[in-house]
Amino acid sequence: GSSWNNCDFETNLCKVLPEFNLQPGWVRRNGQSGMGPPYFDHNGNESAYFLSLSSEMQSSSAVLRTNVFLPTDEEHLCQVRFHYWVSQKSGTLMVGLQKHSEDTVTNIWQVSGELRNQWNIKTITINSTEKYEV
Repeated sequence: GSSWNNCDFETNLCKVLPEFNLQPGWVRRNGQSGMGPPYFDHNGNESAYFLSLSSEMQSSSAVLRTNVFLPTDEEHLCQVRFHYWVSQKSGTLMVGLQKHSEDTVTNIWQVSGELRNQWNIKTITINSTEKYEV
């Protein structure tokens, strides 16, 4: 069977993202925060929370790292599904995979440019024979 860990950022971060402070550059906010678009979440809710890059971060990169996931097998694939918004002035959103035997993060998906200024959804299927982080 499948089990989903849903994360809506309404009360805090979520089980998938470690509970300590956000990496520098990320803020938890909603559409009423006065920080500019988006002014609503993917459901059109102005008061619902999401994570956003702060405007001071335009020149550099900011990372979100998940907790450790267990190895996958034929019965247990891992799917990561997320909503994302790319604005006119933002750079590239990348999803990376770090297996625990490797020092480097492997880029498994990225988006930049197209479908700007609207909410999009992406599902990534991950296969790993060892523990990993995304």
